[in-house]
Amino acid sequence: MEGNGYSTDGIEVLEFDESVKRWLDMYFGTGRGSPDLATRVLSGVLAHALHPAARLAAAHTLRATAEVTGDLSFVVTDDQADALAGSGSVRLGYNGSLLGPVRWISAAAAAVSSRTVVEVWRDGRGLCQELAGLHPIAEPRDIHPPTGVGTRVSFELNNAYFGPGQVIAANLASLDLHGPDCVDPAGPGHVTVIDMRGREEPIVIPYR
Repeated sequence: MEGNGYSTDGIEVLEFDESVKRWLDMYFGTGRGSPDLATRVLSGVLAHALHPAARLAAAHTLRATAEVTGDLSFVVTDDQADALAGSGSVRLGYNGSLLGPVRWISAAAAAVSSRTVVEVWRDGRGLCQELAGLHPIAEPRDIHPPTGVGTRVSFELNNAYFGPGQVIAANLASLDLHGPDCVDPAGPGHVTVIDMRGREEPIVIPYR
């Protein structure tokens, strides 16, 4: 019997970050050259805070804050610490980073960032790691942690993926953080966006 001609010769296996950079629209809903790309990266990370991976938390239960610090930079903090187990063990993710599959959209945002800093803390222990793209510059290092439990990720988006004028939108009051398929019941979770760009008083926008 003759074979069916199937071959794996043309199959290319990409690392997660390379997949993100090749198919931006698959991860962020729009591609390179779109004026909305930076805003879509931000809203994707925030939408995931309200609809996290099931292993991280139930939908609409995380409490998160996003500080927009520049036209291509923002910081997101939430009240989970998945990379640091209660036993004190560290759960490394993509490329040995503190961003694992349960935070895949944050990892995707890191892939198109020139610099990302991940901080995680729990039970009096804190870790910090700096990334270039999605690749760690060094192993996680100990830091003096805030109280409680949490994760903070600071993103500086890479100019190579965002052309002139392709910045985070000036008006962040109408981000779609649920989408048409959200059927989960309301919960205690929320995202507070604080736009700190060039203003004496920041603009605070709550989302639930």
